[in-house]
Amino acid sequence: MRKIKYKKGRKLQHITLEYTGAHKESESEMQLFVYDDNDVVEYEKFTVLALNSCFDYTKNNWLNIHGLNDINLIKTIGTHFKLDDFLLADILNTTKRTKLEEQQNVLFFNIKSLLPSEYSDNISVEQISFILKEGILISFQEKRSDFFTHIRERLRTHAGIVRTKKVDYLLYLLLDAVMENFYITIENEEDKIEELINLTKKGANPVILEKIENHRDNLNFLKRSIVPLRDSLYYLKTIKDDEDENRLIQKETFNFFIRLHQKSLELLEQIESDMSALESASNFYFSEQSRKMNEIMKTLTIISAIFIPLTFIVGVYGMNFENMPELKTENGYFVVMGIMFLLVIALIVYFKKRRWF
Repeated sequence: MRKIKYKKGRKLQHITLEYTGAHKESESEMQLFVYDDNDVVEYEKFTVLALNSCFDYTKNNWLNIHGLNDINLIKTIGTHFKLDDFLLADILNTTKRTKLEEQQNVLFFNIKSLLPSEYSDNISVEQISFILKEGILISFQEKRSDFFTHIRERLRTHAGIVRTKKVDYLLYLLLDAVMENFYITIENEEDKIEELINLTKKGANPVILEKIENHRDNLNFLKRSIVPLRDSLYYLKTIKDDEDENRLIQKETFNFFIRLHQKSLELLEQIESDMSALESASNFYFSEQSRKMNEIMKTLTIISAIFIPLTFIVGVYGMNFENMPELKTENGYFVVMGIMFLLVIALIVYFKKRRWF
């Protein structure tokens, strides 16, 4: 049975800083947006040398990092923003499940971004991590991708309300963009499941059953990825009215995270529905196989039933007794063959009337 790719990562100690993902060829790059309601400044080729000069802590700062191969870069970022080594290890270790963690003045969130592979039935996995501090959002991606392109355009063009909000609202938009990939992946799975259901109606090819099991694995993996996300979002939902909790997420922004929690529930419902459809396809496959086997057995049984009386007659006349008068009858052979022929016709007519075939 096919294994999920990202779970093959080597297990590391909790504070070991080593990238365990599959995108080891991606170069590390950084991009910085400094924005507020009046202005936005974009630094496309941002370097660690500009950490002290480019950040404006009176505004909102979004630092996006592509590629996690440069461990020294990650360490420098961690040192500059006073991030715990445990958080940095979780960012680099892609075998970790989705989770939300709060520390003093820091909110850590990581999530699996899933998309269908272009040339196979597998699912492409990328871990994306977020660090939320006062006025600062840092996102870590394993490779350069287009997940957040539309959000960058909204920042540049002042579309929507993103520039009028704090970075916690930006975190909501980024999480929402990642969750959209779940919908794309599930829709792709649903299309392939529909194809499989149609194939099961045409025949009982063993390859179909193998594909059904592959897509069942994909749906189970999707479910395992969404359940911890649902739990993390539920935690945010429960602290909405708790005044003692860290206020990195503003009260007015909590409603947006509640929407994300609702989305996670919808995704899980879709997955359950798709798994039921796969179960139906699997049952239909075995039913079709049983039906074909029954058809074969019925045909063989009818043939056997026809030949049983013929075999009996042949067996009787195969006995070497001298006092069998039919043996010396001039047309005895033709009479017996005629009787056997009529018997076959009679049995076929009988079976046909009983609708046995």
